[in-house]
Amino acid sequence: MAVDDIVKNAHALEPQIIAWRRDFHAHPELGFQEFRTARVVAQALSDMGLEVVTGIAKTGVMAVIGEGSPVVAIRGDMDALPILEANEVEYASQTPGTMHACGHDSHTAMLLGVARILSTMPDRPAGQIRLLFQPCEETVDEEHKSGAQRMVEEGAMQGVDQVIALHVASDLPAGKIISSGGPLTASVDDFNARIIGKGCHGAHPNDGIDPIFLAAQVLNALQGVRSRRLNPVHPAVLTVGTIHGGTARNVIPNEVTITGTLRSYDPGIREQLRVEVERALGVARALGGDFEVEFILGCPSVINDNSVAETIQSSVRDIVGAESLVENEPSMGGEDYSYMTNSAPGAMFMLGAKLDEVDRPHHNPLFDIDETVFKTGTAVLAETACRLLKQLA
Repeated sequence: MAVDDIVKNAHALEPQIIAWRRDFHAHPELGFQEFRTARVVAQALSDMGLEVVTGIAKTGVMAVIGEGSPVVAIRGDMDALPILEANEVEYASQTPGTMHACGHDSHTAMLLGVARILSTMPDRPAGQIRLLFQPCEETVDEEHKSGAQRMVEEGAMQGVDQVIALHVASDLPAGKIISSGGPLTASVDDFNARIIGKGCHGAHPNDGIDPIFLAAQVLNALQGVRSRRLNPVHPAVLTVGTIHGGTARNVIPNEVTITGTLRSYDPGIREQLRVEVERALGVARALGGDFEVEFILGCPSVINDNSVAETIQSSVRDIVGAESLVENEPSMGGEDYSYMTNSAPGAMFMLGAKLDEVDRPHHNPLFDIDETVFKTGTAVLAETACRLLKQLA
């Protein structure tokens, strides 16, 4: 099937892809609770004649087109967010307090469109296309594991040679596409710290060890990590998001708690950030107090493989023209697709889906996207998967 045929089929499927997306949007489900979504996805795949695996990573769905090797995987995430939707549209969330505010409904719908195109393709390249409908990208479970992490652990990426995915971008003009090699999103680690002093009466601070004073010195030290401890050519973020201590104006408390997040692209910088946080907290000990710190390690950085990203670019050029490609600006946000790209070379491209002039950022009650771009995203995924199979053969 020539690229023109894939584009033609994607255009023909546009009403169905939109219908799928609106159904998912109206019935959002939080991470690892995507029971209805998984049923709808599994039924649609079964209706296409595909063998379907359910229950992977709790609520994930997997299907295979073709057989043998090479193997190219395509990922689409399915979970929603705990947000009350403010949009007054016919497909608005019917679940109060839960909303598809990041576009995962569209990712799932477009991946179903890819399945329909490739499952009926008469001259599909030899090999296997593995469709990964992933739960829980936005958060983690009680074991601090996300959907992609669990899918990898449960074998979804076993034997996969390359993997691709897309993400809609509500702030990028509709139809524009970002695809390039190198960092796309950052690693995400969090920390919880206790700065321990000795409580006493506020009128007699010399009788205690003031953890609020200690925390002030620690905060200064933490703010110096980025500017004075890290190699300035490597991007990194250290943010303190909360600080809590004390219950009364005339009481010096026993402790202060601080929480924050660490972001970086380079694995070495990621490790160094944790070392430097501990070093900065050590100021509390130097001033007579103490500290405890816990690090919660999150997802790694998504590093797009150059070759896979170039193949996506070639598909984009042939489907919608080179003028649709725009330069990549890496994000300090996190994306657990990185667990898959750490398992096999892969890349994610950003699909511009800006709807109108209203500000509709991701994770916002007004989030919404331009549905006319779905046919482009579907076609690019399908065509890229075919090109990768041919290159790997």
